[in-house]
Amino acid sequence: MADGILSVLSTLTFILVFLLGLGLAGVIVLFFIDITQKQDAVRRNYPVIGRFRHLFSSLGEFFRQYFFAMDREEMPFNRAEREWVERAAKGTGNTIAFGSTKNLDPAGTPIFVNCPFPTLEKDAAETATCTLGPYCEKPFEAKSLFNISAMSFGALSVPAVQALSHGAKMAGCWMNTGEGGLSPYHLEGGCDIVFQIGTAKYGVRNDDGSLNDEKLRAIADHEQVRMFEIKMSQGAKPGKGGILPAAKVTETIAKVRGIPEGKASISPNRHPEINSVEDMLDFVDHVRKVTGKPTGIKAVVGAYGWIESLCEEIHRRGIESAPDFFTLDGGDGGTGAAPMPLMDNVGLQLDESLPMLSDIFHKYGLRERIRIIASGKRVTPSEVAWAICAGADFVNSARGFMFSLGCIQAMKCNKNTCPTGITTHDPRLQRGLDPTDKKVKVANYCKSLVHEVEVLAHSCGVDEPRQLGRKHVRIVQDSGMSIPLDEIHPRPEVVRNFKVIDPVSG
Repeated sequence: MADGILSVLSTLTFILVFLLGLGLAGVIVLFFIDITQKQDAVRRNYPVIGRFRHLFSSLGEFFRQYFFAMDREEMPFNRAEREWVERAAKGTGNTIAFGSTKNLDPAGTPIFVNCPFPTLEKDAAETATCTLGPYCEKPFEAKSLFNISAMSFGALSVPAVQALSHGAKMAGCWMNTGEGGLSPYHLEGGCDIVFQIGTAKYGVRNDDGSLNDEKLRAIADHEQVRMFEIKMSQGAKPGKGGILPAAKVTETIAKVRGIPEGKASISPNRHPEINSVEDMLDFVDHVRKVTGKPTGIKAVVGAYGWIESLCEEIHRRGIESAPDFFTLDGGDGGTGAAPMPLMDNVGLQLDESLPMLSDIFHKYGLRERIRIIASGKRVTPSEVAWAICAGADFVNSARGFMFSLGCIQAMKCNKNTCPTGITTHDPRLQRGLDPTDKKVKVANYCKSLVHEVEVLAHSCGVDEPRQLGRKHVRIVQDSGMSIPLDEIHPRPEVVRNFKVIDPVSG
């Protein structure tokens, strides 16, 4: 027996010495590689050891997220926000204890004004529906104030689109296709769909990138497709077209988009045929006539003089010519792959642009004609309620629904290596996303958020969220004191030349 033990120890010793020798040989090889290469000064001056800098840099996001950042510190979404979505998606209790961890002192913090006589539950009403496209052949009566924002098939995986489609049907909200075209997976769940026409016209394009009316009409023939959205710009990259890496352009995605397989898909930075507000209204009118369905635009607002010009042109042409809705995206980024300068520093955030857009439409008597859909980092009830107070009719969210699918904010959306299977086309990684399970979480998240917006509305003394206004929220100032939003953004007077027009009766 002793001989056997000695034999085992001798073998283990040999293996250990062999591994140490192999490791030493590897270090020597790396030493000579580093000291002779000329691309990296740190590795050349500090061979082998310099490699740890890159390792620690790549692991920085991981350590900050799980060990060092406080609950309210992370960007773009902090742990408290992500955990709220996770609890809502699971349908578990979403209460907290021992007081808020949110710092309420920074300027810009919204504080909702509770009523001394809040609405009793027995008096509360369901959130009112809202009609879009009153002059269309087929207007759309939307039930949910909270909906799934534009995320294209291609940027999202098959199981992610399937889960969102089924979940949207269960929740009664709509799903925006994003610019990547309409796939069978969007239709699979039976939900209401908003078809987005991006600058490359994916799914409705000719070979030269122009709009194909026959394909557009075929999309409109699907009863589920309720509206069409013409994307002028988006929050991740105002002034630049969509970017889909070649690794994500699979055979299926290429077929849906109408592009070559395996080649990077870069959209034009704007619609070539739209050079003015006149062209924009012409394009809206054309799409609306071909489809017979509500048609609107999506844009990030930076310069805003064009919006007043748009309103003036609408009055020259007639109220029917107006876009049926305006999806306003924030300029503070999104899930799409984008250059950092555009994501960081171009376009106004919703805090500024949403009240401004609503006021311009009010000034020209178009506020009830053109419905406003706010989109941009609205993932919790208070953020959605603020948007309703500021002037939105609806709120769209992309990343909120990604969190409901299990997104862990790994920041790998543009690399086809998403660890949760949401933004990758790697079958191994997609395997972790089960649409049957995730569709329930998508629906739970939407329903829970709307319910808690209703709770906020009742606390403010109104029957349902669409009755919320600017007087119901105050904004903290640099002094630490708060001011009502309706004092910061008072409604302008309607321009005398234009009357307020009821979109139904005229």
